[in-house]
Amino acid sequence: MQPATRSIAVAGPASAALRHRSARTATTPFICLGCRSVQRKKQRRPFSGTVSTQTNLRAGLTKLTSRRLISVSGPDASKFLQGVITNNINAPHNANGFYTGFLTAQGRVVHDVIIYPDDLGPEPGKQSFLIEVDADEAATLHKHIKRYKLRSKFNLKLLDPEERALYHSWNDVDQAGPWTKLIDEVQKDGNARAVPDPRVPAFGSRVVVNQTSSSSSLTEGVLTPESSYHLRRFLLGIPEGQSEIISGTALPLESNMDVMNGIDFRKGCYVGQELTIRTKHRGVVRKRVLPCILYSEGAAPEIPADGPGQLEALEKLLKPEVEQGVKAEIIPQGASIDKVDKKSRSAPGKWLRGIGNVGLALCRLEVMTDTVLPGETPGTYSPEQEFVVSLGGEEGSEVEAKKVKVKAFVPFWLRDVWRIEAEKAEEERRMREELLRDRGLDVE
Repeated sequence: MQPATRSIAVAGPASAALRHRSARTATTPFICLGCRSVQRKKQRRPFSGTVSTQTNLRAGLTKLTSRRLISVSGPDASKFLQGVITNNINAPHNANGFYTGFLTAQGRVVHDVIIYPDDLGPEPGKQSFLIEVDADEAATLHKHIKRYKLRSKFNLKLLDPEERALYHSWNDVDQAGPWTKLIDEVQKDGNARAVPDPRVPAFGSRVVVNQTSSSSSLTEGVLTPESSYHLRRFLLGIPEGQSEIISGTALPLESNMDVMNGIDFRKGCYVGQELTIRTKHRGVVRKRVLPCILYSEGAAPEIPADGPGQLEALEKLLKPEVEQGVKAEIIPQGASIDKVDKKSRSAPGKWLRGIGNVGLALCRLEVMTDTVLPGETPGTYSPEQEFVVSLGGEEGSEVEAKKVKVKAFVPFWLRDVWRIEAEKAEEERRMREELLRDRGLDVE
């Protein structure tokens, strides 16, 4: 007996979509939301543009088509967000915008976001916020918030790019250069807002433009390709979006959210807090997302010394391909990074995403870098040790057997954060010992 097919006659703007839906039969397999999310990740759109010899990573302005905005406004907006994000929405230093994340109850990252106060909206001054999220996952986050809204009083809207446009600017060369003047000009009518990127001070600034009421606009002709923004982000070791911070799998500390000002360890309860706090105070973060350089045969590229000049020197190492037909875009997400001619029991790293000959990977610090973990002796790292990552492909194929070498490094800003944290910990230890001595107690 054949299954019955139901046909629906529909008129109106949504008729095409509904006719397509009605054409499915009762035998159509059901696909759960989790599997659909996996399918979407496999169909990620590639980065626009390619690595060019003209790329300038030290000054630019680009439109972020890879990001979208969600509006949350109403009396309970602040209270609701405070209970579901890792950062403190009420902290004074977060007044202009802050980086944060939504976690699962098990402490895994669902979405990494930047939240801004929405003073460009129809009701400025009231509790209104803009949530910046990965464009591919904006609809998913919108549904996630709507599901847990319950009786909270706030309005939720996924904004179209025509309503609010998002840009990113950076200028390491001339602070009074053309990009800065252009942004100042757009802000004159009060419908644009420039905010320093809250993750890494050296990264640049976010610019939110209200497209519906702004009298001036940033034309496409003066913009830098978005691929330049991603290249700069990769070289600074800043993961972004669910292609790099894997939804439901990635841990916030391994994804650098703590060192990018995305977690307030002193705020009250929020979803996923327990594991995050325990890892911070009792555990050791052995893996981090780090920038990587891909290369073929020959000596490994010489990574420039730490300091603000590191990015300028790294720019000279950029290539559109590692070798003929081989580039970072074809390496599958999650590909294991192994030692050359040595098979470890657990892979020292996993590839995430890249462009040309650079990208990001989740790396075991004591194996792939010279980092010494707190309270431990130096690991097994050796400058002579090389690592490789497979290009993937079908099993037994030529592509599957092809491998390229990869070299991870710690960006200068991350070493600075670790140095400051170590100095603070040493100062706290010294003050604690002095307090014990003053009380006549033994110092162990």
